[in-house]
Amino acid sequence: MRLALSKALAGCLALLSAAALGACGGGGNSTSTDGAGSTGPAGKTVDIYSSLPMRGPAAAEAASIVNGIKLALAQSRGKAGPFKVQYTALDDSAGTGWDASQTAANARKAAADPSAVYYIGEFDDDASEVSMPILNEAGIPQVSPANTYVGLTASGSGNYWPTGTRTYLRIVPTDAVQAAADLLAMHEAGCTKVAIASDEEAYGTGLAKLIDLQKGLYGINVVNNTGIDPSAHSFHQYALALRGLRADCLLIAGVVSKGAVELSKEVHAELPAAKLFGPADMCTSAWTNAKDGGVPATVDPLIQCTQATQSLTAYPGGKAFLAAYRAKYPGSNPGPYAILGYEAMRLGLSTIALLGPNGDSKSAVLSELFATTGRHSVLGTYGFNKVGDTTLKAIGLYKVGAGGDPTFDKTITPAHVL
Repeated sequence: MRLALSKALAGCLALLSAAALGACGGGGNSTSTDGAGSTGPAGKTVDIYSSLPMRGPAAAEAASIVNGIKLALAQSRGKAGPFKVQYTALDDSAGTGWDASQTAANARKAAADPSAVYYIGEFDDDASEVSMPILNEAGIPQVSPANTYVGLTASGSGNYWPTGTRTYLRIVPTDAVQAAADLLAMHEAGCTKVAIASDEEAYGTGLAKLIDLQKGLYGINVVNNTGIDPSAHSFHQYALALRGLRADCLLIAGVVSKGAVELSKEVHAELPAAKLFGPADMCTSAWTNAKDGGVPATVDPLIQCTQATQSLTAYPGGKAFLAAYRAKYPGSNPGPYAILGYEAMRLGLSTIALLGPNGDSKSAVLSELFATTGRHSVLGTYGFNKVGDTTLKAIGLYKVGAGGDPTFDKTITPAHVL
């Protein structure tokens, strides 16, 4: 992270064998590798925890993250520098998704462990709002493989770090990057008169504001920015208004719902050539596939949506990761979150290893994480800014496949993000 990068490490991602993958992902400017070249307290153990919703709608993604974590640990032979690593996978769900009381219990469990030096989680943004203050008071570095909510690291969110020292970082781009990616996608699609419909929930309202703030950077003309009620039965008047404005593109900022589907259909009826865009929480078959309650197939060619994740093989080290993952878990078909779990663990292991005998120090691990720059990983080369956000800006652009589901189309990287 601050030392000179070896040629072997710099060229690592160019090699696509599973064996080569295991050697990738050292600290950005470091020549250290897990378990190699360090001296320290023989036989001493450090503890790493993850907290993810192993039941409920995100269970498949959470399981992929855990498998990626375990793969990284297996490749390091259960060590980080001179330390043995004890990994504990905690479930923050209560059967139907993440649960606040369970999330808090997980964070308190790690906080009470004097050997805990690293915590991977949470998957849900709201869950991190619960665990962050607990882990912060314990001084435990927390790295999320999935959170995108800007407010988790915004300057006015000090209640998340009551000690006054930030302990939270994330390895996925924030909603501000996704908003810029939506603008870039609309620009590339030739949109000249864009309408934004927000469902007036926190996610949709926040995204609509981020898009409006950055629209000038991409030459996008927003002709209408309106909050809509997703429980409404009809959006005919709204669709007529957009027709009067001659809108050629509509972005629905919010979570997929019956209302969002009905809105899409009614706008399409009035503006049959208008393109439809959506962020991650719209980018599901519930919007795009008629079999799942989505829009008719005739609307699908007009839909584009963005995700923080890309196709696994689109990541710089994705092909090698996929080969290693399938070798460890035969017959598996991992989703993109698997590689994020893998990198979250690789980041922790290499950071601990870099510190040698000080790798069991929470404060040392935290300082080294925030000092990360130019880290070569399966996700690409990245570091962290002063608030703990990744410098990665690559976003997945999805279109609708032949089966009616969102399908990865390409990676887009917005040049300008506020």
